[in-house]
Amino acid sequence: MAFPKPRSSSFATTSRTHMRTSGGTIDDSFLTEIKNTQNCKLSQKQKTLSCQFSIGDQLSPWPTYTTGQTILHNRKPCSYDYRKRAGSWQKQPLGITKPRYLEQLENYLRKELLLLDLSTDSTQELRLQVSKLRKNLAEEYLRYLSERDARKILIADLNELRYQREDMSLAQSPGIWGEDPVKLTLALKMARQDLTRTQMELNTMKANFGDVVPRRDFEMQEKTNKDLQEQLDSLRSDYEEVCKEHEILLQLHMTTLKERDQFHSELQEIQRTSTPRPDWSKCEDVVAGGPDRWQKLAEGKNSDQLVDVLLEEIGEGLLREKDFFPGLGYGEAIPPFLRYDGFVENKKPSKKDVINLLKDAWKQRLVEEKEKFPDFFFSFLEHRFGPSEAMAWAYTIFENIKLFRSNEVMSQFYAVLMGKRSESVYIKQKETVAQLLKEMTNADNQNEGVITMENLSTVLKSNFPFKKEEKIQELMEAGGWHPNSSNADLLNYRSLFIEDEEGQSMPFVQKLWEQYVDEKDEYLQELKQELGLELYDEVTLPRLREALTNIDPGLDRQTLHGYLSRAFQLPMTELPEEGEEKEEGIVVWLKIALERLRMTDIRRMGSREQEPPS
Repeated sequence: MAFPKPRSSSFATTSRTHMRTSGGTIDDSFLTEIKNTQNCKLSQKQKTLSCQFSIGDQLSPWPTYTTGQTILHNRKPCSYDYRKRAGSWQKQPLGITKPRYLEQLENYLRKELLLLDLSTDSTQELRLQVSKLRKNLAEEYLRYLSERDARKILIADLNELRYQREDMSLAQSPGIWGEDPVKLTLALKMARQDLTRTQMELNTMKANFGDVVPRRDFEMQEKTNKDLQEQLDSLRSDYEEVCKEHEILLQLHMTTLKERDQFHSELQEIQRTSTPRPDWSKCEDVVAGGPDRWQKLAEGKNSDQLVDVLLEEIGEGLLREKDFFPGLGYGEAIPPFLRYDGFVENKKPSKKDVINLLKDAWKQRLVEEKEKFPDFFFSFLEHRFGPSEAMAWAYTIFENIKLFRSNEVMSQFYAVLMGKRSESVYIKQKETVAQLLKEMTNADNQNEGVITMENLSTVLKSNFPFKKEEKIQELMEAGGWHPNSSNADLLNYRSLFIEDEEGQSMPFVQKLWEQYVDEKDEYLQELKQELGLELYDEVTLPRLREALTNIDPGLDRQTLHGYLSRAFQLPMTELPEEGEEKEEGIVVWLKIALERLRMTDIRRMGSREQEPPS
């Protein structure tokens, strides 16, 4: 490798001289010149080395081609003895030709030694001398900077002392001002002018800003004013709200007064015309089963319902006394399953047997829905009792379900059989009850048959999202929840869905049915108000469609067409599309349309505020 040639002691002398001549600062051009000189020599040596190594196309196989070797002794290459020996060694002829690569290497080393000129000092010593000199140069430079800064500070101190001495000498000369009265007169004149100007400015400031308050006081007052304004706005808003509430309360008070007067007059009329309230305890000795059975029958029923119960008990006794029923003939007004001439036998089944038979009929109906319900009922009796006994059982069951109106199973079957209610109402009610039981069972993670009241509330709200909060509480109270009880209380949910031996549901399912009937009536009443018609006014299909869409935007197309089909007694395939019907085309009395809708399963599908589905 190539070594940089060290500089002699003349370099240090030149550097010191240059530093002194330049006032103690190192010239950047001088350092750049030294760096460029070293880089130039290094590049020349690298070029020489690369050039010498590139001579020749092949490398000599030395020392493998001969057994003789020449070993260089361990001598300092820069010593005089080594150079003498090298000169004599070159002159001595060798018996074996030296390889070309070795000759090139020796020539390169010889030139490098000549360039380095290491006859006096070793390379390492010179390098330590090119580093010590640089260190000394830096120290001299720092010392120069310190001396320069100290000199400036000393000069400043000397100047300050000189100024102070001059001031003291002036102060100690008492007669210096007396020597120049013109200067004193001029100074007095200027001082008076300054005094006059200052007095005028002071008067102007007092005149302009005499009534001005400080900025701090102004900001504090401004903040106080802002707070008071906000309080005033809040109080004004509260006052307006109170005024509105007062007006509403006044209107409510007037309405209440009118209702009170009306109820008072009605009470007086009722007291004048009504008979005394009957003593229902008298029925305990008349009804079969005695007081215990009568208390069970009368529990939770009003007077009107008690009359129905009493009529059922009387009618049941009369019904069992009959052995035959007279046939009703073959008139068109007679239901198909009752068309018969002559007398038919009274089978006299028990109430429980009739209920079980009706339940079996409903199970069979859920499987077969091809024919109309009256025809299905007679076919069911033929299949169960045979063609010869079917008519007798039809009359027997019909008389029983017509009599026992207080029983859920019988009253619902009678309404569907006589066309007073669509069978979809019963099916939908059973599906709802089954869905509730399924979700409560899913909430019972431990399969212990109990859930918390909070679980019950969650299930009810998920299945009836449009029920009001008070309706949900009514269902929970019917299930056993009380306002004072905790939501963590456990409930035996399966007991909510059992039936007694007569098919009567528990209060929870009964309350669910009552709410369904009430919600249907509210829905139809809202539809009537939306139409703005009287009961005997005619309503067209487009107007009824629009009213249903307005009160229930959540109605889908299929359900809407089902309602219209039921109201106008038209097949769904014959209903005109929206925009194609004529205003005077299809009409029906509003009373009839509402009664037809009340017979079917109609319920709200969404809140009135939501957008209609696309």
